[in-house]
Amino acid sequence: MTSLDVNTHAEDSGPSGYAAARLRLLQDEARSGPPRRSALARLTDDWLAALFGAAAAPARGVALVAVGGYGRGELSPRSDLDLLLLHDGGADAAAVAALADRIWYPVWDLGLALDHSVRTPGEARGTAAGDLKVQLGLLDARHVAGDVQLVSALRSAVLADWRNQAPRRLPELYELGRERADRQGELQFLLEPDLKEARGGLRDATALRAVAASWLADAPRAGLAEARRRLLDARDALHLVTGRATDRLALQEQDQVATALGLRDGDALLREVYEAARTISYAGDVTWREVNRVLKARSVRPRLRKLLGGRPPVQRTPLAEGVVEMDGEVVLARTARPERDPVLPLRAAAAAAQSALPLSPHAVRHLAATAGPLPVPWPAEAREELVTLLGAGGPAVAVWDALEAEGLITRLIPDWERVRCRPQRNPVHTWTVDRHLVETAVRASSLTRRVGRPDLLLVAALLHDIGKGRPGDHSVAGESIARDVAARIGFGRADAAVVATLVRHHLLLVETATRRDLDDPATVRSVASAVGSAATLELLHALTEADALATGPAAWSAWRGSLVADLVERVADALAGGAPARPGPAAPGAEEERLAVEALRTGEPELTLHAEHPSDDGAPEPVGVELLIALPDQPGVLPAVAGVLALHRLTVRAADLRAIDLPTELGPGRGAVLVLNWRVAAEYGSLPQAARLRADLLRALDGSLDIPSRLAEREAAYPRRRGVEAPPPRVTVAASGSTRATVIEVRAQDAPGLLHRIGRALETAAVRVRSAHVSTLGANAVDAFYVTAADGSLLPDARAAEVARGLERALLS
Repeated sequence: MTSLDVNTHAEDSGPSGYAAARLRLLQDEARSGPPRRSALARLTDDWLAALFGAAAAPARGVALVAVGGYGRGELSPRSDLDLLLLHDGGADAAAVAALADRIWYPVWDLGLALDHSVRTPGEARGTAAGDLKVQLGLLDARHVAGDVQLVSALRSAVLADWRNQAPRRLPELYELGRERADRQGELQFLLEPDLKEARGGLRDATALRAVAASWLADAPRAGLAEARRRLLDARDALHLVTGRATDRLALQEQDQVATALGLRDGDALLREVYEAARTISYAGDVTWREVNRVLKARSVRPRLRKLLGGRPPVQRTPLAEGVVEMDGEVVLARTARPERDPVLPLRAAAAAAQSALPLSPHAVRHLAATAGPLPVPWPAEAREELVTLLGAGGPAVAVWDALEAEGLITRLIPDWERVRCRPQRNPVHTWTVDRHLVETAVRASSLTRRVGRPDLLLVAALLHDIGKGRPGDHSVAGESIARDVAARIGFGRADAAVVATLVRHHLLLVETATRRDLDDPATVRSVASAVGSAATLELLHALTEADALATGPAAWSAWRGSLVADLVERVADALAGGAPARPGPAAPGAEEERLAVEALRTGEPELTLHAEHPSDDGAPEPVGVELLIALPDQPGVLPAVAGVLALHRLTVRAADLRAIDLPTELGPGRGAVLVLNWRVAAEYGSLPQAARLRADLLRALDGSLDIPSRLAEREAAYPRRRGVEAPPPRVTVAASGSTRATVIEVRAQDAPGLLHRIGRALETAAVRVRSAHVSTLGANAVDAFYVTAADGSLLPDARAAEVARGLERALLS
């Protein structure tokens, strides 16, 4: 008697007895999932073993072996039976063939699909050596009947072959999976997915078992067994609902399959399937990356050891505070303390995405287990790191997935849980809701040069469909959610209101442009009223394009783009009448004036470096510490100061530069003084001492410190990874920006030494920088420079355009 109860035990070894017992088992609603699959495998074992024994098979030298899914004991209602009749070659060939017929024919008589072969151990290993699929099936070989020792010997030999041949076979296995994914797509995004063949499906889960059996690498175990079980359960229900051996979850069958699994509807079913596929896909990404690393190390290390005379050193390159690159991955520095540094998960993620490197799964797991919660609202650094992550473009997707795999995204943004793995039953959409939001941010990252607030664009892109899954219009629901999330992550009230407006009206431009009469003034007035300002219109235009591009190829075209651009131009004209003038420089504060007087008295730079305190007016606090510098007006100040900060690895988060005139009674003669108010943060490590900065600034100004050479030397010694492919810089002349100076606007990817390069280019152009306003928003620099000719006059239009073109060329080189 098997472990099945008497009601499911085959009454005899004939087909009818097995068929009746099989039918009772499949109709038993109390037995489903892994227990039913195991019970079905055991029932089938008993029947096949009885057929084997009834055929008077020899006791030694012949065995019946289950391979593949049947070997794993994972029999779905319509699964194939994968069988190998194994013999040692000593028996008569005709007798072995007759034995095979007496087993195969009863299986065929029942209408069961059968994948069968008759081989000796040598033949089985030989076939496996030339056919990867055969070898994978043999890795799960399991004894059913006959000579146990023959089967055990084959299993041991097959596993030894697999491990010995792994460096050659694993790349072949990877290519098979990649080709299958190209044909079938990604299971986690398909409306009618193939549960077995699509990327993240059962085939990939089996491939991960094969990798583990090679002993070269192992998949992340967390959630993997559960993900595999969910897909197998869905396939079981699909087989029972359709009565066919199918793995494709067709739309018309999803509600029935969901009911069979006790789920609410087809959407709930797809969400479970997508979550399982995402787990398997992420485990595959991590595993294959580790396989490639191990294989590469095996090929390179012997040569390095020979050259170096021992074990090669492990390189750890700093990327950010507490974050380093090691062996092609982003890991935590030895000094990192996640429990004391709640921003560390976002800092590590931003560094990984900007460097186009994978985030180590071990690091993410450690961060998820130990990092403390961020305060609400978030500190400015956390907000900046999120924006930097989103602005990295394509590489941000894999990093985001790594954070998702360990639950960090929903911990950071609790509202994300509602959209995670949520299907979109619209054929225009390529992605699930959550992936569409991330893809929209990816698309928006390439449009950041078009807007003055790239940080608001990127966050609005991430949140624009956050209302999906709530009752009613998702744009209306999303507006309040987006406002709350923006406030949670540290934006002030005004910025949070802009994000909420963008989410509320993210469909406004495209719907109006394609469905309304643009020549009707009421159409333009309604859009202008909803948008409210030219700056918001600029952001909404970019968000509209990013959203459409991330939806799918049918959602955007040159025609739609031209209609939207026409509408935007008309609305911009309507808003232009009330556009506020660009603010002029503010009056110097008491500390700035004190330093200016001292600089004028000594003729040398004066500076202070101290921590800033957040304001209480609801505006987000600045990142970093405040550095105030005052020095007599002279050529080369901007590139000198910026270059010294770059040499000391200080990142400029924001800066204001202005020239002020001091009255005679405040110093030994009236004179102009440049006052620079910088907000800086150390790339990693501690801040330099103010005295050291002042000494280097003096040397830079007198020419004894060659900043370009020093920066070039450091770059040569410690070259940075090229990282993400950022949009090209954009330099423009602001129309009517000021009546006292020509305003040059620069939008570019932030990088060490960027402000130094800008300053040098402006010096080369022989213009004087009278004031500057520098902002770093995530990884984007948005800067405005008020420049004049040497005599203090405005630049003629042609001359201003020439300066802008020259600056853009300098930044591109």
